[in-house]
Amino acid sequence: MEYPQNIDHILKQWPFDPSTINVRKLWIDERQVIQLRLDMGVLQMEVVHRPDGKRPHGAKTYFEYVSRLAAKAPDQFHLLPEHCAEIDREFAQYYHRRICWLQLQEFEPAVRDAEHTLQLMDFCKRYSHDRDWSVAHEQYRPFVLYQRTQAAALAVLEHERDAGAATALRIVDDGLEEIRQLFIDYSAEDQYDSDELVIQLREFRSQLQKRFEPVQTLVDQLEAAIAAEDYELAAQLRDRISQQTDSAARSKPA
Repeated sequence: MEYPQNIDHILKQWPFDPSTINVRKLWIDERQVIQLRLDMGVLQMEVVHRPDGKRPHGAKTYFEYVSRLAAKAPDQFHLLPEHCAEIDREFAQYYHRRICWLQLQEFEPAVRDAEHTLQLMDFCKRYSHDRDWSVAHEQYRPFVLYQRTQAAALAVLEHERDAGAATALRIVDDGLEEIRQLFIDYSAEDQYDSDELVIQLREFRSQLQKRFEPVQTLVDQLEAAIAAEDYELAAQLRDRISQQTDSAARSKPA
């Protein structure tokens, strides 16, 4: 059976918008795929295991394959150039799918893909004899941790809403601590507070706290602010209580 090779109709029907990440999920031949529109074409990815749908040496992923090799002789195994080339390919594939999941606001698969990348980074650091190659990947670890932390917190809130707020905040705190430890490990702790990812993650935490902080806690803070004659803070707290109360009222069923 011959399939059409011309994709002009797809590119015309789905124009590229440079101001956003152009991604969609659709069904093809009874399976779901993700498509990422680029300026000169389309990337198509499977939604499970390897984004390209391949099974390297019968494994679900190349990471699984090299992990099997390492398990046979963990003290003697090291990554060869051909391993590194295939690992680079898998890193790139999982990066593209991870940003697609985030754009689609499907947070649990985004977490899974981020975890795959982080575990593969750990594997590379352990078994590579090429330090420069390992460092080239390690420099992106804070970014992957940042995305995994946000996705994990949002996944909790997606299922539990207000009840999951405390868990989401703990996830963000744990993510910030992991990133801080990286700065310590690389003797760069003095750069931690000014790092853009840290700033953004702290802002994300602040937004979560303001949105889901229990009204009673805010009332207690308001009473303390009034007692201390901090009327500017009291006014801010009244606004937040009003916002929380209005939000709760809107969320109640009619």
